[in-house]
Amino acid sequence: MPSSGGGSSGSKRILVPEARHALNSMKMEIANELGLTDYDKIDKGNLTSRQNGYVGGFITRTLVEQAQRSLSGK
Repeated sequence: MPSSGGGSSGSKRILVPEARHALNSMKMEIANELGLTDYDKIDKGNLTSRQNGYVGGFITRTLVEQAQRSLSGK
């Protein structure tokens, strides 16, 4: 598989720039569901690794679920 260009696997580079707004909206919605209100204004350095990890984990889980539904035709 070709390399993505030298970044770490945790790169924040958005591969489809048109998706930026939707991804940011998803992040805020998930953070609110987890009780992290005003997540976009919070200093993430003051949050625990677990709190930040939950947001990223839920985003990943949601995106994988959407992709699986799309691929299955549902």
